[in-house]
Amino acid sequence: MEGSFSKRIEKKTGVNFDEIMALANALTHANFADEKQVRKIVKKVSRLANKPITKELEDNIVNSIIQDGQSLDFTKIEKMMK
Repeated sequence: MEGSFSKRIEKKTGVNFDEIMALANALTHANFADEKQVRKIVKKVSRLANKPITKELEDNIVNSIIQDGQSLDFTKIEKMMK
């Protein structure tokens, strides 16, 4: 059953299921106050989403996440990406 689920996810997102799980694991265990770790996650999400971002936008997203501390406001980040 898991195999078909992962294939459906891959087909729908265009992203390898193992990469999605690795990202989910990174987000679960991330220290959102650690700039280096946050920057790594932002770059990974950008790459997985096939949505290149400028250095300036990366800095803005990273600073926003670090400012918010342990909470991750996806709505705020999504607005920055538009």
